[in-house]
Amino acid sequence: MDYTFEEVLKYIEEEDVKFIRLAFRDAYGVQKNISVMPGELKKAFEDGAAINPKVIAGFEDCPFAQLYLKPDLDTMSILPWRPDHGKVLRMFCNIYTPEGDLYESDTRAILEQAIKKAKEAGIKFKFGTECEFYLFKQDEEGNSTNIPYDNAGYMDIAPADKCENVRREISLTIEKMGLIPERSHHERGPGQNEIDFHYAKPLKAADQLTTFKMVVRTVANRYGLTADFSPMPLSGKPGNGYHINIYAVDKDGVDVVKYAAAGIIEKIREITLFLNPKDESYARLGNSFAPDRANWSSAKKSELIYIENYRGKTRVELRSPDAESNPYLVYALLIHAGLSGIERKLELPEEMESDAEHLPTSKREAGKLALGSDFVKSIVPAGIIKEYTGV
Repeated sequence: MDYTFEEVLKYIEEEDVKFIRLAFRDAYGVQKNISVMPGELKKAFEDGAAINPKVIAGFEDCPFAQLYLKPDLDTMSILPWRPDHGKVLRMFCNIYTPEGDLYESDTRAILEQAIKKAKEAGIKFKFGTECEFYLFKQDEEGNSTNIPYDNAGYMDIAPADKCENVRREISLTIEKMGLIPERSHHERGPGQNEIDFHYAKPLKAADQLTTFKMVVRTVANRYGLTADFSPMPLSGKPGNGYHINIYAVDKDGVDVVKYAAAGIIEKIREITLFLNPKDESYARLGNSFAPDRANWSSAKKSELIYIENYRGKTRVELRSPDAESNPYLVYALLIHAGLSGIERKLELPEEMESDAEHLPTSKREAGKLALGSDFVKSIVPAGIIKEYTGV
């Protein structure tokens, strides 16, 4: 819903809010924030709250001495683990230049531009997420170990599944913040978990995943555990994936998601760097059911894209991204790639095509493909490309 500034102020007073976190993200989607008192919110809303961009990943080449955070009032949410008196409110922000323009390397703005392009084309996208993470024990000083919280397996139950109560508290905490998880369960790895979300509009889906990861880490720490979203936390065990369910219809409500899937398959090698940003990402691809080719099937084994037709509806699931990728950048690239397929009514290749191209096998290879891609350069600012490639 669209909140007015006056409505937000009334809410702050009624809820006894004393601190407001103005949250933003770096080029990798890592959440950052500054805190202000309620009396400073009007200034932030109208003029922006200043930050130093030179120490933010992906912003180092910013030509401005300061950038400015302006909160999106519709994203306000109480942090339920903070005190009941003197509560803490969190709002996501967009980043602006001193001239009042959206800063080009703000990945939330990049996603908003992609959404605008889709709207102009009469296409509506939604994304659902399936995000995996490990829970590791901490030592006496609160540092993470490599000891999993349990040794349970896929969809096991208690007592083998010791993570059950942690997932339950994560789900309840997220619900208090206005988000509704679809389901949760223990994954195949020891101490590995998955929590899924229903389809949401792209910006909400990205904000939702950012909130989710913050909550998971916070709740895990309260249990004396560390949550790990990295691609390969344990050698020889399943990696952490971030499967993305994709929905796309045209202005008449006609399902066009297969065209979008064909566009994504066509562009996947060029955009893999941003979906899989770590060196260890490429150890996950091709292992333990993670895909390593630009293909699709209805078998749900090791394909890049799984396509399911159920009760007259098509579900497209992209299975290559890492849980530590930046959802704002990922969704922006998927929208643009999907639109390229929809605009040309691009047909899917043969199912599990035998000569389907391999995904990049290293971050270096993925970087070269991104640097040589006019498609990527038309979407991703030079500063972010430099951050990811080092070039």
